[in-house]
Amino acid sequence: MEAVVAARAESVRRPGRPGAGTPVVPEGESILLRGLEAFAELGYEGASARELARRLGVSHNFINDRYGSKAAFWRAVVDQALGAQLARIPQVDESLEDAELLRQTITGFYRTAADAPLIGRLFVNEFTLDTERLDYLYEHYIAPTLQTLVPSIDRLVASGRMAPIPMDVLFFAIIPPISGMVEVPLARRLGRSEASSPEQLTATAESLATLVVNGLLGTGSDSRR
Repeated sequence: MEAVVAARAESVRRPGRPGAGTPVVPEGESILLRGLEAFAELGYEGASARELARRLGVSHNFINDRYGSKAAFWRAVVDQALGAQLARIPQVDESLEDAELLRQTITGFYRTAADAPLIGRLFVNEFTLDTERLDYLYEHYIAPTLQTLVPSIDRLVASGRMAPIPMDVLFFAIIPPISGMVEVPLARRLGRSEASSPEQLTATAESLATLVVNGLLGTGSDSRR
């Protein structure tokens, strides 16, 4: 995944030499973060070229000059944000029993989602629209991520511990609980403490993952039965 993100980054157009009096352009990472904030808050259509330029603190033609188009800038934002998020997901011991492997993988996914709530909001904006952007998210991130779970799920189904489940049902069983990590204002209204520690967030991620895996397995409190 890191190699794919790096390769895409190399394909981004570089700006030419700035003219006299040209404002200092923010660093690339800062630009992409500001772009993520804009797309997460406003959606793709709401983030006009003018509004993006204002938020990025650049000239109105900067995005086209450096990235080629608004769509290419969106892809660069996504690659930077999701590449960083996927890199933070802890490696899971492949020798673990399948139900525990599944639980730990989903826990890591939920835990890293809490560190990057803007990505979750960007996803929500795109999931309801049939666009090339959704195709991009599916082909480069959603499908490959789900495929990492398939071997464990296939073995659990073959052993009779899990009922066969269509991929769309599996996705919506695993992904929506992420809202419990990223929708912090609502979580606080539901009783979460104002300042959750990393340990508390990890405990929340583990609880969510255990509920999901128990539901998939049709078990009670022990998903390893």
